[in-house]
Amino acid sequence: MKRLRPLPPASARTPRGRRASRARAPLALAVPALLAVAFLLMPLIGILVRTSWGELGDHLTSAGTTRALRLSLVVSLWALGLSLLLGVPLAWLLARVDFPGKAFVRSLVLLPMVLPPTVGGVALLLAFGRRGLLGPWLEDAFGITLPFHTSGAVLAATFVAMPFLVISLEGALGGLRPRYEETAASLGASPLRVFLTVTLPMVAPGLVAGAALTWARALGEFGATITFAGNLPGTTQTLPLQVYLLLQEEPEAATSVSLLLLVIAMLVLIALRGRWTGTPSDRPRPAAHAAEEPDPAPATLPADPAPVATRDRWSLHAEVCGFTELTLDAEPGTTIAVVGANGAGKTTLLRALLGLTPRAHATVRLGDTDVTARPPHRREIAWVPQDGALFPHMSALANTAYGLRAHGASRAEARREARRWLDRLGVGHLARRRPAQLSGGQAQRVALARALAARPRLLLLDEPLAALDQTTRAHVRHTLRRHLDGFGGVCLIVTHDPVEAVALAGRVLVLDDGRTLQDAPPSEVTRHPRSPWVARMLGRNAWPGTGSPEGLRLADGGRLVVAEAVPTGTEALAVIAPEAVSLHRDKPAGSPRNVWPGTVREITTSGSRLRVLVTSDRAPDLVAEITPQAAAELGLGDGTAVWTSVKATEVTVVAL
Repeated sequence: MKRLRPLPPASARTPRGRRASRARAPLALAVPALLAVAFLLMPLIGILVRTSWGELGDHLTSAGTTRALRLSLVVSLWALGLSLLLGVPLAWLLARVDFPGKAFVRSLVLLPMVLPPTVGGVALLLAFGRRGLLGPWLEDAFGITLPFHTSGAVLAATFVAMPFLVISLEGALGGLRPRYEETAASLGASPLRVFLTVTLPMVAPGLVAGAALTWARALGEFGATITFAGNLPGTTQTLPLQVYLLLQEEPEAATSVSLLLLVIAMLVLIALRGRWTGTPSDRPRPAAHAAEEPDPAPATLPADPAPVATRDRWSLHAEVCGFTELTLDAEPGTTIAVVGANGAGKTTLLRALLGLTPRAHATVRLGDTDVTARPPHRREIAWVPQDGALFPHMSALANTAYGLRAHGASRAEARREARRWLDRLGVGHLARRRPAQLSGGQAQRVALARALAARPRLLLLDEPLAALDQTTRAHVRHTLRRHLDGFGGVCLIVTHDPVEAVALAGRVLVLDDGRTLQDAPPSEVTRHPRSPWVARMLGRNAWPGTGSPEGLRLADGGRLVVAEAVPTGTEALAVIAPEAVSLHRDKPAGSPRNVWPGTVREITTSGSRLRVLVTSDRAPDLVAEITPQAAAELGLGDGTAVWTSVKATEVTVVAL
């Protein structure tokens, strides 16, 4: 039992929203930190103190300054455009693709940030100048001369500013979990469509931050520009170069123009508020709507319409190798529940069928079509990951219509069909809300509607009902089963819920360490589970052991007497229903062949009955299911000493 900590005295408490205490910096660290702040602040104070405020307007509106400002804006905006055009794909490549020389490419990106600007200008001159590597070819073939031209100033500004965009955007892309892009691909969206409609909107903060820093850096570029493009008024003389000239002739005017550049830089930094890498918005925030409005009760949910039947029929043949190794064949309309312990290879199987993992490769045939060589977006395999992976920047309606739009449906047609699917799943009234405004159960139903609306040939559901409450789960399970009855393809459902496996699936595929342990109808798996994990998932006690003349020699020690003869040396699994376990305060006498002393370690409720966990040093842990009245009569509690007994005829033995 947890210990409750005493409340602090009233004087030590703080109002809500304030920190209870603040860490005090050691003096040895605080003093150098304050000196660093003063060191950075003094130059700014110097500009403010030395500015001739009475002549500030005249200095900033002079002909030379306004001409340089216009040119700086043109150059910086062109540099920003080139940086977006070239830097965005480069950032995506660095964040998403592993290729030889990746570290070298990233070093090239960072090089302009650490290179002296004048050295950068010399490098540009040697590359694009009239006597450079590419300069003569550009002039002869296209008549383009970059040095001492406005285009040269743009090139210099792009060279020194683009790394800010690439680094910011790469950080944002690295923080974006790829399941959103993978889900979009499974709905039929091409890589370019995924990039434009999912990736870029979700990393918009990083893109905006990088673009702002890039523009500010291009606006203030000096060294590379004067070295490569010169200092020609109206052509290459940008505002920083104007400051350089004014400093020699009119120091007061130079200070005023410097103040202008300082204000612009500070405004950019204040607008970003420290979001240099732009964290992607893929984590839903709690919303008032979701908190105030729970999932509707079954009585308020719309009646299920007739399932959407299709004339097209697609069987499945898959051969998977790698971490998961199995062969899977299923007729059209088959629903298979995939079960197994954590790490058994369930999700790897789904991702192999989608072509999304190097851990396993799948040869996949859907109907008469071999889709093995096709990219994920052309396989017609829809996937619902565990958390649904709804696109946070789209409404529930737009999410559901996404797959239809990717397959070429018009906007109006896609929205009509999407709304019908949302209504079928009982969330049509939430069509305008975004994922952050939905509860977990509502979001999961929208994700199901999105996958079903895409009309796939193979449907992959990774624990689709896990986020739903019990009453809503029953309704959605019923609705899903009705639509699966009319589905012409094959559906694979990863689940840990035996009710889902029995209610939705015609077959249960049990995986263990990436291999098929059992593939049978639910009734067969329920009666004769071949996996201890599956037996426990079904609420049974499962003890692995080896056949012996006395019965079953248990793997954890001890002996179990069984009614069925087990050949000596045969690996087997003893399955005992909790209701077949009897509990006694004293050692029982009579017919039970299996009797052990033990201690009660946990009592939990299961419907109208209690499940009691008993541990013993003479047998594995055992779960018994009894009535509350029986528990009261026995005086059971945590730590109570009891005797457990199991009749030999109540033990089911499954050969492994």
